[in-house]
Amino acid sequence: MPESAALLIEFGAVLVAVSGLAALARRWAFPAVPLYLLAGLALGEGGVLPVPAVGEFAGLVASIGVVLLLLLLGLEFSAAEFTDSLRRHLPSAFADALLNAVPGALAGAVLGLGWQGCLALAGITWVSSSGIVARVLGDLRRLANRETPAVLSVLVLEDISMAVYLPLLGAAVAGASWGGASLALGTALSAVALALFASHRLRWLLGRLLDTGGSEQFLLRVLGLTLLVAGVCELAHASAAVGAFLVGLALSGNVADRTRRLVEPLRDLFAFVFFLAIGLSIDPRDLLPVLPAALALAAATALTKVATGWYAARRDGVGARGRWRAGTALIVRGEFSVVVAGLAASVEPLLVPLSAAYVIILGVVGPAASYLAGRPSLHRG
Repeated sequence: MPESAALLIEFGAVLVAVSGLAALARRWAFPAVPLYLLAGLALGEGGVLPVPAVGEFAGLVASIGVVLLLLLLGLEFSAAEFTDSLRRHLPSAFADALLNAVPGALAGAVLGLGWQGCLALAGITWVSSSGIVARVLGDLRRLANRETPAVLSVLVLEDISMAVYLPLLGAAVAGASWGGASLALGTALSAVALALFASHRLRWLLGRLLDTGGSEQFLLRVLGLTLLVAGVCELAHASAAVGAFLVGLALSGNVADRTRRLVEPLRDLFAFVFFLAIGLSIDPRDLLPVLPAALALAAATALTKVATGWYAARRDGVGARGRWRAGTALIVRGEFSVVVAGLAASVEPLLVPLSAAYVIILGVVGPAASYLAGRPSLHRG
């Protein structure tokens, strides 16, 4: 069968099948993300019904999904308010690193990994998935909740911290000079600082440049700008998600309304492909040997993430229910953990299946816990 025909048939069948899962999730007001992840696991190599053509396609477009998720998330907040929130949550970022990176490093030592492996496992357990958290907050209609700015501040500060972490990890794994790592670190931090400045000071200019012409021209400009900024941030060893989020912060008024209306359908499609791609990239046969270690690590770091969210939300004066919602929202790990494991695979091959099992477990448990944390019956009595 021609490759293009195989892609069309497989992807069409996947969309029809997964639409049923989405309808089921919507009926029960449950986030669809865990179902998408499990569907990807079943359809990937080693799954019950492999779709190799879809796997290659999903890998190419998945990054666009997380970019669109974070773009629309940024539209929900003003640059000034979010900058204030970032400053207020610097202690939350330190608590996050202490509570979540340290357990990973200690687990690496217990598993007998070298110091590079311990450093990599610290990153795997540290960073929540911005893309999955954004989708879960949207599915559960919590974007306007009081605890959400605290959650987003933690996520963005994590992504900014990765501008420091990734060059150091790369130098450690590759044996590169610390001079080269320092240059990459400075470039990444400069890119993030420039994007923050533009989102805060150049909103009027962006509005004038974008808010012209028909819907097609407007959509092309917004998507082009977002992908350019995200790509530059990625090239500078910062996070594409941070770049997209800051573009969203920079848009306001009519521009933000038009962007939301035109981009939401694209976001839903590309975000589905993003979640599916995480599952497709994992071979279930590789998970069984590392499942006990992954379960123990997931249980420990799920609790530490809940503590992180609780602390961050308390700094914003949020009540107990909101603190639980904030903590459970941060449980999920995702694409970044898989990327870190891939970077360190040359020195510690065990990290690849371990991180895959860890991501799948928390990718399912996190949204479920976040859903339950919002149920009124959980807080009675």
